[in-house]
Amino acid sequence: MGEFLAEIKCRIRETSMSLQAAQSAGDDFLADTHLSELEDLHRIAARNGIDPESA
Repeated sequence: MGEFLAEIKCRIRETSMSLQAAQSAGDDFLADTHLSELEDLHRIAARNGIDPESA
């Protein structure tokens, strides 16, 4: 679980930063894509007993 935890945390962090960058750039399509991916990552984390907010 250690490697999975590290990977999900990394993916959430990277996707959050990409979402912010897309929003700052005014790219609504890319922002929506990153938001959808972030929601999926949070669901995956929650299903595996990981608090997505701490990830």
